Amino acid sequence: MTVDGPLASFRIGVTAARKAEEQRTLLERRGAQVEWAPVLSVEPNKIDAVALRAATEQVLTAPVDLFIATTGIGLKSWFAAAEEWGLLEPLLESLNGAEILARGPKSVGALRRAGLRELWAPESECFEDVLAHLRGRDLTDRRIVVQEHGQSLSNVAHALRRQGATVDVVTVYRVEGPADPAPVFRMVDLIADRKLDAVTFTAAPAVASLMDVAGAMGRRDEVIAAFQADVVAVCVGPVTAAAFEMWGVPTVQPDRARTAAMVKLLETELPVRRAGQAFDVAGHVLLLHGDQVLLDGVAVHLSPSPFAVLQALAVNPGHVVPRRELLAALPTGQAASEHAVEMAVARLRAALGTRVVETVVKRGYRLATP
Repeated sequence: MTVDGPLASFRIGVTAARKAEEQRTLLERRGAQVEWAPVLSVEPNKIDAVALRAATEQVLTAPVDLFIATTGIGLKSWFAAAEEWGLLEPLLESLNGAEILARGPKSVGALRRAGLRELWAPESECFEDVLAHLRGRDLTDRRIVVQEHGQSLSNVAHALRRQGATVDVVTVYRVEGPADPAPVFRMVDLIADRKLDAVTFTAAPAVASLMDVAGAMGRRDEVIAAFQADVVAVCVGPVTAAAFEMWGVPTVQPDRARTAAMVKLLETELPVRRAGQAFDVAGHVLLLHGDQVLLDGVAVHLSPSPFAVLQALAVNPGHVVPRRELLAALPTGQAASEHAVEMAVARLRAALGTRVVETVVKRGYRLATP
């Protein structure tokens, strides 16, 4: 049965394991053809109860000065396990006496439901910003407890120890790969062959898992090239989007890190991309359609680096894009330093005209839209 809707005729890949049915239903109700391949285990949060109890008892051995909470599901699982062991009350009492930093709204919610209150949380929801908040502080002899978020934070612990802190890392769960890799192999082929219009991601480990599978299949470069041109990488929020930076893949994400908001974004993003994006830039009409670029109706050939810069600038025409974001958008192997961005911008200006891209001193670049 064909369903009419704003996403009719679009084929969208879904990589989520948790709450995948909700996302698929939202997309299908809007007419999309959905390809589902959970790139993580359907039950991704594997808890080692013995190790977690030992870590919990270690936390209780001395006062905690600072507690870093990273995920809501991790906190919920930890507190539930502690309650079973009869350790929840002393654990909450210990954490309540600490300065609490939270990575984002889900961890904030879990803290507050447990009667704890965060002192600070970044608007970005990025763990790196939590670390930046601590950078430069004297942490000598401060005891810090860090709740891991499914991936190892050993480097984070090491960085905090270099600032003088004593660090205990609590591993609540580990994220695992898919139980059945066959659907993921198919997803990789669909992306590499550019048979999908978009692929959604709701967790940073999902990006790493997909790229690992693509690498094992020998198709990682093709997947990256597809994401840089024809297939839209759609991320639920900035944490997930950050996982694409090392691959030079441009992403789109909603203002609010929610599944419904991500689907809503697709309703406008995909039709616009299919029709082509047209801009009035420095007195010219610039049209982007897939990997084609037309300036006043004349096709312009761009090499991969300037084309990647143009795509990144076109996500929000007229808005400043920092150099570091443009650096992340450059194709793999061409993003050695910000000088590579300057060279790509220079080539872009040579092809489209010097006034098309404006330099905003100490901030970055933007398209010269009215």
